[in-house]
Amino acid sequence: MQSGFRAGHGCTSATLKVLNDIVTAIDKKHYCAAVFIDLAKAFDSVNHHILIGRLSSLGFSNDCVAWFTNYFSDRVQCVKSEGLLSGPLAVSMGVPQGSILGPTLFSVYINDVALAAGESLIHLYADDTILYTSGPSLDTVLTTLQTSFNAIQLSFRGLQLLLNTSKTKCMLFNRSLPAPARPSSITSLDGSNLEFVDNYKYLGVWLDCKLSFQTHINHLQSKVKSRIGFLFRNKASFTHAAKHTLVKLTILPILDFGDVIYKIASNTLLNKLDAVYHSAIRFVTKAPYTTHHCDLYALVGWPSLHNRRQTHWLQVIYKTLLGKVPPYLRSLVTIAAPTCSTRSSRYISLVTPKANSSFGRLSFQFSAANDWNELQKSLKLETLISLTSFKHQLSEQLTDLCTCT
Repeated sequence: MQSGFRAGHGCTSATLKVLNDIVTAIDKKHYCAAVFIDLAKAFDSVNHHILIGRLSSLGFSNDCVAWFTNYFSDRVQCVKSEGLLSGPLAVSMGVPQGSILGPTLFSVYINDVALAAGESLIHLYADDTILYTSGPSLDTVLTTLQTSFNAIQLSFRGLQLLLNTSKTKCMLFNRSLPAPARPSSITSLDGSNLEFVDNYKYLGVWLDCKLSFQTHINHLQSKVKSRIGFLFRNKASFTHAAKHTLVKLTILPILDFGDVIYKIASNTLLNKLDAVYHSAIRFVTKAPYTTHHCDLYALVGWPSLHNRRQTHWLQVIYKTLLGKVPPYLRSLVTIAAPTCSTRSSRYISLVTPKANSSFGRLSFQFSAANDWNELQKSLKLETLISLTSFKHQLSEQLTDLCTCT
């Protein structure tokens, strides 16, 4: 699967799919192991002859292939430093970065690598690759992962892409099953043992082996606190309107990115983000520290982070129903067939898959169905409406700015 530079695809959709697979495996009491593959200067290492061959094999016309051949030919680069310009140097490899064609051409170049994954699963996002597999036996899981990793490495070698062994990491996702402190090593073709890690930043979100998101939330908390500290130190320089804009542009995007992913973290961890969010609101409103958070939300007119995350999450679910997400997410939800002629049976509902544990109920496929069906108790949609109309109706449903009990 390739999620990079494709309409309707993104870091969030890719991570949701990978996490759904891992959570579902853990719910079955399976071991799940992954290799996060890092390539050295991948975009700069593209072989033009191989890429042109790929374009031809995909059915590009002779004229189009000739155009691309010319596009790659006679490219040069130079360096300007302190007003001095170096002589030109021929560029014989790589896709032009900064161009609109570069990312697409790289995807064309690398996509067939996925065919070598064998019994493992693979997800590509440009040059970010995760290879993972699961099963009831840890030894079998690691053996399968090693076999797939070997095949993937051979595919990369065929493309003249170099594995960055020092940055390629392994992770064993496990919450309760017995496992050795040091699992059997996964090795590269040159004989180097890959490091097993407990945390890895994948597509902007820190994943940990327990899927607690503790590391990610701690990073978010630290980053937001640092920015809020800067804003408070310079608060005399800003008008109220400027403060409002600064928080919306520099704080909220940090908290919003990936929030539909890390929303499964414990309330204890999510409360850390509430604390920095409240600090940001106090910066805007000048409210004293003792002001209750319900009053803070009312003063600034913003929802709680919980409601903000829930809004984003329900929008993802609705986009799934509309087919505005990648097929790999669309396939995880099924609209239920009406079972009787009662009015409630005409409301759009989703089939809720089986989950064996509370952790399993955090998977995309379960929580999407469960949360949608819960929303439908009040929304009561009988037919799909536009996304804009849904957002409007959703905002009316989630009007409570405070979630305290």
